[in-house]
Amino acid sequence: MSSEATRKPTLSVTSGLTRTAVLVRLEGELDVYALPVLREHMEPIWDLPPRPFLILDLGELRFCDSMGVNELLGVLQRCEARGTRLLLGGVQGVMARVLSITGLRHAFEVFARLDDALRLAVAKT
Repeated sequence: MSSEATRKPTLSVTSGLTRTAVLVRLEGELDVYALPVLREHMEPIWDLPPRPFLILDLGELRFCDSMGVNELLGVLQRCEARGTRLLLGGVQGVMARVLSITGLRHAFEVFARLDDALRLAVAKT
């Protein structure tokens, strides 16, 4: 068994609720090894009654591979099916580059600062 196959995920996920939004913070690396961590954390969120916004705080992501990007697209599709707007906050550095290189920058509502995404969610109440 290779060391790659036994690698532990290096992603931390936390979340909180506001009146209009669910805020999910991702810290570390969003890669194939981290997908189970993110999916497990999102399960109870999907069980909640839909809120107008789901905000993913990506400001502390150090890495995102193609599987991580694919998972973000899955979150977007799930949000659209629920009538929830997905906002990506803290998109700078690595994540800004990943979204630009993949051509997905315009598929998401992207904010360089988390505060700007939060402000939009609060303003729409």
